[in-house]
Amino acid sequence: MPASPPRYCPSRKRGQHCTRPLGHAGLHRREGLLWSDRDADPARCPGSGESGSPAARLPDGFPEGRADCPHCQRFVALDTAGRLVEHDTTDAAESDEEIAHRREWFNVHGW
Repeated sequence: MPASPPRYCPSRKRGQHCTRPLGHAGLHRREGLLWSDRDADPARCPGSGESGSPAARLPDGFPEGRADCPHCQRFVALDTAGRLVEHDTTDAAESDEEIAHRREWFNVHGW
């Protein structure tokens, strides 16, 4: 696996994620957009509950039957009805391995 990917702040505004490092002080920003924690989008991804289907697999089996959420680009489990389970747009506990696999998947299968 490549070196640890950079970790960015998980805050979002109008669907755009903050480009500052994880744990930064002060306002969040992305290009000319600035916002406070109070003005941030809710953590829950708007893709929660939408229908989905298992994404194509890499040779090692990733993403193990999970679907690609079209809103947050994370791989999310499906419920028995084929809908994306409730999830947040980011996961601060996400492993470097998961991030590297997701990057590889998008490089192989595209956006």
